[in-house]
Amino acid sequence: MLDLSQLTTERRNARTTHIDELSTLDMLTLINAEDQQVPLAVAQILPAIAQAVDVIARQLSRGGHLFYMGAGTSGRLGILDAVECPPTYGTAPALVQGLIAGGTDAIFRAKEGAEDSAELGRQDLQAHGFTDQDVLVGIAASGRTPYVLGGLAWAREIGAPTIALSCSEHSALADAADIALTPVTGPEVITGSTRMKAGTAQKLVLNMLSTGTMIKLGKVYGNLMVDVKTSNAKLAERARRIVMEATGCTRDEAMSALAAADGHAKLAILLQLTGCTAEAGRARLQAAQGRLKEALT
Repeated sequence: MLDLSQLTTERRNARTTHIDELSTLDMLTLINAEDQQVPLAVAQILPAIAQAVDVIARQLSRGGHLFYMGAGTSGRLGILDAVECPPTYGTAPALVQGLIAGGTDAIFRAKEGAEDSAELGRQDLQAHGFTDQDVLVGIAASGRTPYVLGGLAWAREIGAPTIALSCSEHSALADAADIALTPVTGPEVITGSTRMKAGTAQKLVLNMLSTGTMIKLGKVYGNLMVDVKTSNAKLAERARRIVMEATGCTRDEAMSALAAADGHAKLAILLQLTGCTAEAGRARLQAAQGRLKEALT
């Protein structure tokens, strides 16, 4: 019989046992007080997160891919982080991928039973072409989800780097990976509702993993997302503002540079600051492996 009593995320929170008796404002104040513990828990594991970012950046710079794998809320958070990378950083859709137990349908409707199959975790990675050049981040608040454990076991078997993100101490997930990321957020406001504090901690860590990696890969100039994909009106306007911020040019000059650069803000900045041709600018960026600061020197 499965014993959840030893899992931090399943324990009863003594501070919220009478939350159903509080006024609406007091109830929300209590939830907010609990939420404030989350960034403090993440702060405790920053060295391990830094180690994970370095591993991910290394694998991606060598042609590998980043895979997130989880079930339920954890799987959805991985998918959310993955799908935001192409528009924000101009990455290919396959560079960062999110896998969820139960497949696409489980994104919109809970399929809780799917998480109980370790074999399904292995099969999903194989079906998506996972190799030893890639890196796997297994996500499970409880640290015991069989689907994720199965994926981590197979990834390690073939020699791929593995990272575990969970919120329970001494978890099986942590033991199954090369790097363990364990922000311990304590018992939830509502017992076992890991979409709350644990989910928030996972989101913060995933933000750091993908953002830190993209910074190290040269997709950020200063704090500007210079590889933004101009796929809609808002992002096109953001690209114009980025070029203006980076170069001090006028809006018209930014628009002209972007037109010459086929909408690529990074190249437009290079053209505006150096006066080189688009062809020469592309060559300089390629030689600098896409790093704008290096291309400018």
